[in-house]
Amino acid sequence: MIFKLEDVTVYFPYDNIYPEQYSYMLELKRALDAKGHCLLEMPTGTGKTIALLSLITSYALSKPENPIKFIYCTRTVHEMEKTLAELKLLHDYQTRQLGPAAKILAIGLSSRKNLCVNSRVLAAENRDSVDAACRKRIASWVRALAAENPNVETCEFFENYEKAASAAVLPPGVYTLQDLRAFGKQKGWCPYFLARHMIQFANVVVYSYQYLLDPKVAGIISKEMQKESVVVFDEAHNIDNVCIEALSVNVRRQTLEGATRNLNRMNQEIERFKATDAGRLRAEYNRLVEGLALRGNLPITDAWLSNPALPDDILKEAVPGNIRRAEHFLHVLRRLVQYLRGRLETENVEKENPVNFVASINAHAGIDQKALRFCYDRLHSLMLTLEITDTDEFLHIQTICDFATLLATYTRGFSIIIEPFDERMPHIPDPVLQLSCHDASLAIKPVFDRFQSVVITSGTLTPIDLYPRLLNFHPVVSRSFKMSLTRDCICPMVLTRGSDQLPVSTKFDMRSDPGVARNYGKLLVEMVSIVPDGIVCFFVSYSYMDEIIATWNDSGILKEIMQHKLVFIETQDVAETTLALDNYRTACDCGRGAVFFSVARGKVAEGIDFDGHYGRLVIMFGVPFQYTLSKILLARLEYLRDQFQIKEGDFLTFDALRQAAQCVGRVIRSKADYGMMIFADKRYSRHDKRSKLPGWILSHLRDAHLNLSTDMALHIAREFLRKMAQPYDKTGGGSRKTLLSQEDLEKMTNDGSINNMLY
Repeated sequence: MIFKLEDVTVYFPYDNIYPEQYSYMLELKRALDAKGHCLLEMPTGTGKTIALLSLITSYALSKPENPIKFIYCTRTVHEMEKTLAELKLLHDYQTRQLGPAAKILAIGLSSRKNLCVNSRVLAAENRDSVDAACRKRIASWVRALAAENPNVETCEFFENYEKAASAAVLPPGVYTLQDLRAFGKQKGWCPYFLARHMIQFANVVVYSYQYLLDPKVAGIISKEMQKESVVVFDEAHNIDNVCIEALSVNVRRQTLEGATRNLNRMNQEIERFKATDAGRLRAEYNRLVEGLALRGNLPITDAWLSNPALPDDILKEAVPGNIRRAEHFLHVLRRLVQYLRGRLETENVEKENPVNFVASINAHAGIDQKALRFCYDRLHSLMLTLEITDTDEFLHIQTICDFATLLATYTRGFSIIIEPFDERMPHIPDPVLQLSCHDASLAIKPVFDRFQSVVITSGTLTPIDLYPRLLNFHPVVSRSFKMSLTRDCICPMVLTRGSDQLPVSTKFDMRSDPGVARNYGKLLVEMVSIVPDGIVCFFVSYSYMDEIIATWNDSGILKEIMQHKLVFIETQDVAETTLALDNYRTACDCGRGAVFFSVARGKVAEGIDFDGHYGRLVIMFGVPFQYTLSKILLARLEYLRDQFQIKEGDFLTFDALRQAAQCVGRVIRSKADYGMMIFADKRYSRHDKRSKLPGWILSHLRDAHLNLSTDMALHIAREFLRKMAQPYDKTGGGSRKTLLSQEDLEKMTNDGSINNMLY
């Protein structure tokens, strides 16, 4: 359908549109007009992605005099592929309507592991090994050697891409990762470097959060992006955690041992070069004296990860004299590693701010702040000089230099926390030194400053006023949308007690109560006997899930569950969990039915949809609070309280409830879908907890469903399932019209009733 949204003609690839999609597009357009940032919460299963893509591509088509680039950030490769598939459908529709004028170039960009077509490189087992295997074949010095010696292995795809030079371009179209690989194979070109080259010309780029938020990656991939770009962070409810992880570094004993091995190897290489090619080391020294940390613009093949500090915080001056000579720099790193090793030999938890820690390094190891700030760039320069290609072997020393550079660059928003063991396993010594970032606004600030519009959107952004404080920005539009439904296909319930009227909760003092485990088990036994197909259960942690399953196994509850449905369990092993999910789906497809045990904050809670018959009921056992004794969490809470006036209790509740909402939201993936949500913990009945759930869940949570026992929940579930078995009218009628055609939109716009629908 084609309709007017104020002064923009919107091309939407379906015959009907939901009212909330129309509202969403309108608010998004107002943010683009104002050239500002926005926060939009849209319920799951209401076509958020296609609404975003349609509006922004149509906006670009309607304003050809001001071309805008569209950067769409997703969390996972699976989400990236889904977004590109939607965009392909939209692009086909727009080209049918407008002809060649609508043609765009849209590409997805991922790591070498997902784009490489060289079978020998792909044989490496993980991402870092694939990167290193690629580098061994394409580094400038390897290719120079191969020109003289044909026995040196290079990559034919990269060589062909280089030979094609300016002819190596992608024709207009929408390219998924699979399409890029197929195009690369057909032309004999490297798809990874072709995609890297083409993102500066593409109208739409879809890639991971890290490509914008992690300075090490963004410095290489995204530095060419123009200011007139619209950046969308989809499923961005956890964006503050992504920002914090991008600027945090952990150092363990294994890191220091690996770093020592790296330094020994580099020392051998320096000695070898002194004997065979001393001129290289001398040339590097002279270059550093002149203030050139690197050799101007490096070939794309030699560029390693960028500096871990944010662009505005990187020193633009000469490398200090005491680390210019290669052997002097290695001595400095050895002293730093030795100092960190000594700090790990502690029996008590220690917390320091960066200023004191840098002063301590200076006093005990004789390394000043400026030398520390240059560690990363100096390491990069040395590895290029020594022609090191197996970068996966040097991750440990890279981590140490990351740590040194960040430590010496930032004085506020960070803490150094040294823990001799994990408090949950105090009998196992596992010392860790953590440079922990507490301020999410640091990593995202360059994105807000640089691009004209940044859109943060998800199904779970409640309370929406907390995100501008956490990320320190001022949105021009901040809006939460409800779900328009022809029937009440969502049935949330709060279960506060079992059949025996004993309260249920995962509060610390009740967690090991056998009565709670028994009542949780009885709830699930009753539900598996009446709910068809798939049931998903979320626990607050892996350890609690293991404990409950062991209790249920001993008491025979697990056996009772298995009589009705098969049981599958998420583990911390990705391959095992993927296999369990496949088998869970097979059990649901063949009518046997299944229960999937999962963990809030796990992989399944974030990225897997249980649509249709794969998820007819989801049970959230407990409130998924973070481990509140974690020293890093306590330091972050203190920082949020002092800097942003966010109370500890408010943040912890907000964080737990967004995770719970994310878990239960897995079961509703469209309006034709239906599912029940049981919040099994007495704390959900409290208004201060419950009010932080998204509005689209709260609007279906009746007062009568706030304080249920197992038998009452069972009765409500039976009634709900009976109601859902009736024929479904997807368009709705009268006052509950939930599917609008082009004629409906025109009529409502003309008579002004569109405004009543929106607000």
